[in-house]
Amino acid sequence: MDIPVTHRLSFKQARLTVLIGFLLGTLLSLVQIAIDYASEDASIDREIRSLLQISHNPASRIAYNIDAELAQELTMGLLHSPAVVGVRLIDNNNEILAAVSRPPTENPYRMLSDRLFGKSRQFEDVLHLDHMPNEAIGTLYLEVDTFEFGSHFLQRAEITLLNGFVRSLVLAAILMGLFYLTLTKPLTGVIRALADRDSRSPTQVPLPCPHGHENDEIGVLVQVANQQFDNVASEFGRRLDAENRLTDHLNELEDIVSARTLELKSSNTRLSQSNEELQIARSTALDMAHARSAFLAHMSHEIRTPLNGLLGMLALSLDGPLSAEQRQQLSIAHDSGKVLVELLNDILDLSKFDAGQLELERIPFDLATLIEDTANLLSQNAAPSVELTCLIDPRFPAMVLGDPTRVRQIVSNLLSNALKFTRAGRVDVRLSQHEDKVRIEVCDTGIGIAQDAQAKIFQPFTQAEAAITRQYGGTGLGLTLTHNLCEAMNGQLNIESTAGVGSRFYADLPLPAHTPAPVWPGLTGRVVVVSAANSGLVEMLSRQLPDWGIEYRHFLTTDLPADVQPDLLITDGPECLIGIRPATKIPVLLVTAYGNFMPGQQVVSLAPLQQQARPLSRSVLHQALKRVLLVHEQQPGDHPANGLPVAHRARILLVEDNPVNQLVAKGMLGKLGCEVVVSSHGAEALQQLERSHFDLVLMDCNMPVMDGYEATRLIRQSGKWPDLPIIALTANAMPEEREHCKNAGMNDYLAKPFHREELVYLLDQWIKTPTLKPQATR
Repeated sequence: MDIPVTHRLSFKQARLTVLIGFLLGTLLSLVQIAIDYASEDASIDREIRSLLQISHNPASRIAYNIDAELAQELTMGLLHSPAVVGVRLIDNNNEILAAVSRPPTENPYRMLSDRLFGKSRQFEDVLHLDHMPNEAIGTLYLEVDTFEFGSHFLQRAEITLLNGFVRSLVLAAILMGLFYLTLTKPLTGVIRALADRDSRSPTQVPLPCPHGHENDEIGVLVQVANQQFDNVASEFGRRLDAENRLTDHLNELEDIVSARTLELKSSNTRLSQSNEELQIARSTALDMAHARSAFLAHMSHEIRTPLNGLLGMLALSLDGPLSAEQRQQLSIAHDSGKVLVELLNDILDLSKFDAGQLELERIPFDLATLIEDTANLLSQNAAPSVELTCLIDPRFPAMVLGDPTRVRQIVSNLLSNALKFTRAGRVDVRLSQHEDKVRIEVCDTGIGIAQDAQAKIFQPFTQAEAAITRQYGGTGLGLTLTHNLCEAMNGQLNIESTAGVGSRFYADLPLPAHTPAPVWPGLTGRVVVVSAANSGLVEMLSRQLPDWGIEYRHFLTTDLPADVQPDLLITDGPECLIGIRPATKIPVLLVTAYGNFMPGQQVVSLAPLQQQARPLSRSVLHQALKRVLLVHEQQPGDHPANGLPVAHRARILLVEDNPVNQLVAKGMLGKLGCEVVVSSHGAEALQQLERSHFDLVLMDCNMPVMDGYEATRLIRQSGKWPDLPIIALTANAMPEEREHCKNAGMNDYLAKPFHREELVYLLDQWIKTPTLKPQATR
């Protein structure tokens, strides 16, 4: 029995549901379009005001100098903005310095956009100099074509409406299918079972209930029908004699056995089908895992290769002669590139967590120095009014066992997060032992986190509020990765925060001590610290100097008592130096914010004066005290006062096919004093090795003609260079790549983009006796 589609219950229910869903979806789409329209209308004024604000200072200088040529360049530059169709710059005498315009864009949708946003809008900015804010020196006029914004809004509105229609169609198909499976199909099965029954048969087999419908209306219908059939059968049976009742009983037993057999066969069939589905699902999951690994490896290589060239060229450019403006611009570009690398690393690490591929090392490392170096590297991100301090427990072990790379990620993420959200006050990094674990604490006086938002900040791509993303930026990956790293180390990351007061993140990690606390060479002397009572410098020195045997006193001002004759005065504010009498010539150690050193003339006038950027590390402080307190001999185990890499004298064979990466690596190695020979592929590298001696080979993995893996295998198989270190250069940062390089015969691994410090570390590790004679380096 076949029922037409339009007469089925599934079609009728789906039609009514889809109609209601379509009307509701259309209404919501219109509401969304209205909200988008209001947002787009407000964004026009906001974006153009931002453009005027950016152009205010250059336009003011041009109007003040009445420079028509620069005015023409400025107006032509503003005209490059897609929405700007007219720019006019006049001086305070209403003389036009420059005026440019272009016709508006023609488009069939323009009439509708003009009705919504207006055809154009006029903006003006009264120009003035910073030191004469009340004196107007000119006016900058902008004419804006709103169609550049309106077209985007109309496109989004069109997509929104189309999405609504598509969703309605998809919903109709899905609902019709669901209603058919859950209603029409089981009812049709029951109807067919009833139609196929033989009403003349003395025995009636019960109607089978469709699977999953035992307790709903269909199940009740089948139950009632079966009950009626049973009543009929009972009435018919009472009319039979005793012999017929015995025969009926035997037939019923046979029916029960048949039903049980069919049920058992059905169960076996379902079990076989489930096993096949599980096997298919397992195969699909493995294919997806392999595809994701291949995709991540490919994307890592494709992104890291140009990033290596970008960061390397910027780093080399920053070492050259530049103006202050050029240096600032290149520094901003270099920092932005490093942010991209960190974001890429965070995404790859998160994918490793998801795939269960994260591997942790367990080697000895100096955690205290690692924290100080990380804080020093990130100090350039601190606001000038923020005091960054590293507070290391003097009894903390010199070496602990763990993964230094992952611990550095934890410290870097927590500290970057604190510096980003703190504009004034203090940011402290504290290191201590807490019970049987190491505690790394990062405290700040920033904006804090509301109680209801603290539970979700460890979720990927999530921040406390949407406004924080707009104001401070960020992806929301840092804390997620930090939380996952702590859990992977069997540690724990906790937070204590109050909105508007500050935050305290502390990570408890099971890093057992490897060597006891370091013993610093003893010092004797008197040190006076001039700083605010609640400064981080005072807290650091008050716990560190007495441990070194130095007499320590703290004053709020430089008006020292007559009986106080210190060997060294330490302060964190240049204004504190005013009270020092020049005749006393007390040695001074001035601790300032990153890049906030005093000019050379002032340093000479206040000599003897040393300047250090905060955070002040223990090794730098100890070296400064040794110099002042006349302890000149170099003690074993002391750290160098500066962090500059030691130049190397070695012959390096660089095997790299990318010209930009060749320039980057050659420039870095040249500045370290190395002689570099470049080969474009593996076959050329083998020829170079035959002709000359090299101390180390930097081998790119993916090259034409002969790749790095094949070249390395041939070098190792030849036996001519058994002790030659070969370092892999690859843009693939996946874990299996390191194993691939090792199997090919390479000694170590350097992922692109790499920093000069990483390159110096590898040279220190693998080059023992360079072949070049020492020579002066820049």
